[in-house]
Amino acid sequence: MEIKNASYVLTAVRPDQYPVPDRPEIALVGRSNVGKSALINALANRKNLARVAATPGKTREINFYNVNNTVYFVDLPGYGYAKVSKAVQESWAEMIETYLNTRAQLRLILMLVDIRHDPTSDDQLMYQWLTGQAKSRLIIASKLDKIAVSQVEKRLREIRTVLGMNPAEPLIPFSAVTKEGRKEIWAQIESYLR
Repeated sequence: MEIKNASYVLTAVRPDQYPVPDRPEIALVGRSNVGKSALINALANRKNLARVAATPGKTREINFYNVNNTVYFVDLPGYGYAKVSKAVQESWAEMIETYLNTRAQLRLILMLVDIRHDPTSDDQLMYQWLTGQAKSRLIIASKLDKIAVSQVEKRLREIRTVLGMNPAEPLIPFSAVTKEGRKEIWAQIESYLR
């Protein structure tokens, strides 16, 4: 997709604060510091559209980004960040679940996992929830540039095994640094926007 314009729209914590439901939405989920903001910037071809935090746990609300006036990218709070209280973690979980369960125009959920590590128990729970709810999803293995090329296939196999993925389900390795995987991710997104 050729990106003509991309902009931050608003931040919300409750459904009454979400934007008018006038276009499809693509949501991003993943643990804190997995690269959701970096993926939004790469997909939108913008350096600083979504702020990439130096420390994890910075995204504490739901951020909506308008791309080409045709789709919203929706950045959900990262899960599994240990340095916030249990109550804050629970409020984030409720915020994420409310959004995922109430947005009729949600077309696809991009779930990011770090290619360097096995998916966490939080990642496994999220994947099981998405599968159980029959949500359209695309799993993305981020931070591809941080491992040796010779390790990629092995890591992808291990991620598939830990999550219990169907062998036919796409798992796209992605690097925000080199943009590898960007075209494949856009191709998947566009198939859900048709």
